[in-house]
Amino acid sequence: MSERGALRARLELLAREIAKFGVVGAVGLVVNIAVSNLLWRYTDIPTVRAGLLATFVAILCNYVGFRYWTYRDRDKTGRTRELTLFLLFSAVGAVIETGVLYVATYGFGWDTPVQSNVFKIVGIGIATLFRFWSYRTWVFRALPASREVEGDKEALVSVPAPAVRVEADTARR
Repeated sequence: MSERGALRARLELLAREIAKFGVVGAVGLVVNIAVSNLLWRYTDIPTVRAGLLATFVAILCNYVGFRYWTYRDRDKTGRTRELTLFLLFSAVGAVIETGVLYVATYGFGWDTPVQSNVFKIVGIGIATLFRFWSYRTWVFRALPASREVEGDKEALVSVPAPAVRVEADTARR
């Protein structure tokens, strides 16, 4: 395959990955905003705490989507490591997301429902960039390239065939 064809194939794979990440993220966004608004409206939980709780509900929802759809073809060994890293990077994303809401709410006093939703979405947008990079780089690691895997299979399968005894046909001589 030419360099141009290889680049095109890699870009197409990246575009598909981004699209799947976006779909799962959109579901997570709906969950996050819905839970936030329910908590803000029907409980006395402060704005930032309610936003953080909603973020963690969305994180759990997103893990299922990422593991079983977006990154289903990625390395599945070491699930404990994968889940630990996912939660760690998700927590960093939650700090980024909640930090934006915190600054808007307590730094500038912007805490009406519309303002809270706007800054929640801004925080989610910034945190999403970090999450995409960290999940694809550290959490859901790519499997080795298919050429390397095929080479490994051939190395394992190439066992010398047993010797076959061939006798000369003396009748034809």
